[in-house]
Amino acid sequence: MSSNEPGSVGKVVSVNLSEKKTVRKQRYDRGTLVVDRGFDGDAHAGDWHRQVSLLAMESIDTMREKGLDVGPGDFAENITTEGVDVMTLPVGSIVRVGDEVVLEISQVGKVCHTKCAIYYQAGDCVMPREGVFAVVRSGGEVVAGDPIEVVERGDGTCERSPADSLAASAEVRAANECRKIAESGEE
Repeated sequence: MSSNEPGSVGKVVSVNLSEKKTVRKQRYDRGTLVVDRGFDGDAHAGDWHRQVSLLAMESIDTMREKGLDVGPGDFAENITTEGVDVMTLPVGSIVRVGDEVVLEISQVGKVCHTKCAIYYQAGDCVMPREGVFAVVRSGGEVVAGDPIEVVERGDGTCERSPADSLAASAEVRAANECRKIAESGEE
């Protein structure tokens, strides 16, 4: 059972990088995160609020259950996690990866303006509602198998996140809650 409370620890399943945007990322055993930039050599790195993307292996497994042949990196996430409920972490949450890296959650979910190949195959894609984005507060090496720990739950704000991103994060969180209630049969 994964959790998102401070002290919750999961692990890094893989590091995923690509030199171009809009393609599936290649899976690597390690990568180097640069402060206020993202992964060295990754197309999504830059001076913005979505420097690093995270997606839970549990989310990928959900898509596998729908019959898709997908794995880490196929949703263009940089870090595939396991055992920590990253998609329910509020914006502003602090996460430590390994011994050195510190990330601050800057956005939950995203607007998918152009439906990806996975969406067309399955009629669904988890990244827009379950993917999480972060800024790099302390850089260093990330290695598959590293622990990923929730250090602090955020208050819904991140100084690097634009207002429309924060509003979109709130909408994604509300939609996820409604979906969970509908799936459980509760009212």
